[in-house]
Amino acid sequence: MSLLLKDRIYSMESPTAKRGVYPLHGYKLGLYRIPIKLDDPTEMKSIFEGLKKTFEMDMYADRIYATYRWQEENMEDPDANGYENVDLSITVEIVTGEVVDIIYQIFSLEKFGDPQWVRNYRKKADHFAKMVMDTILRNTILSDKMIEHFIKKQTMSEDDARIKLEELTPLAQIVPDAKPKPVKEKPKPAIGKKQVIERDGEAPIPGPIDVDYKDKMDLTAPFKTKTGNEVKTWGRMGADNKVMGVWGEFVSVDFDICIGDGACIDACPVAVYEFFDFPGNVASTKKPLQINEPDCIFCLACEGVCPPQAIKIYPMD
Repeated sequence: MSLLLKDRIYSMESPTAKRGVYPLHGYKLGLYRIPIKLDDPTEMKSIFEGLKKTFEMDMYADRIYATYRWQEENMEDPDANGYENVDLSITVEIVTGEVVDIIYQIFSLEKFGDPQWVRNYRKKADHFAKMVMDTILRNTILSDKMIEHFIKKQTMSEDDARIKLEELTPLAQIVPDAKPKPVKEKPKPAIGKKQVIERDGEAPIPGPIDVDYKDKMDLTAPFKTKTGNEVKTWGRMGADNKVMGVWGEFVSVDFDICIGDGACIDACPVAVYEFFDFPGNVASTKKPLQINEPDCIFCLACEGVCPPQAIKIYPMD
């Protein structure tokens, strides 16, 4: 927001800094706090990916760094006697969280070898930092968040909000394709070492259940039932039920194949199963949960009536 910062350089002491202390807070720096939320790792990665061809980008924990570099020369002719040049840089830091802080630190010239012949170093560093900041706010998903904020908090139209953002970021460079769609990484199994069967949760898995699933799927987090029994799981990914894998060590049901028709519940003579809601699974949003797996008598009735053949009974040794 270079228009708001204008030509001033603010000095920020550590007690006023977000989360306590900013690195090297004793240096002069510019600060702007934006009242928008940014804590989704996929959105942070979108900013990083969108500008990596424009600036030197880095990301660590809850922070994104954009560095701009330029070169100064003490004379135009590189072949002239006494010619010198120096590479200078300024880094803008985006601190994410419930609010977004954008800061930049102007180091002393000595950091770059003390080239005293450089003129207006601080002014140039301040200008380039504001250019980086404006470019980030105008081009990345932060622009969408800012426009949404203006619409909600200042009750203005989308067009007026967009104009306001453009007015507040006059130094912005236009970067095409700087808003790559955030892509969430596939969740990994809780305990991993051998996952061979890969699923994305976008479509039902056809039966029958793979009888060798224990050799092809990782053992994942168990599920505790209302009866106090723990149901072991294999190949379960995340907690959104998109990829559920196989549940049950002896009464094994592939919940990504299971269509939740309830035939196994009706067939079981000892009430091993009970319907349980698992919203988010594409095959069915309710499953026959093995709440009483230890009571199984291994009659194989459920295995025989399952339409998609999602069940496999393994007699206890």
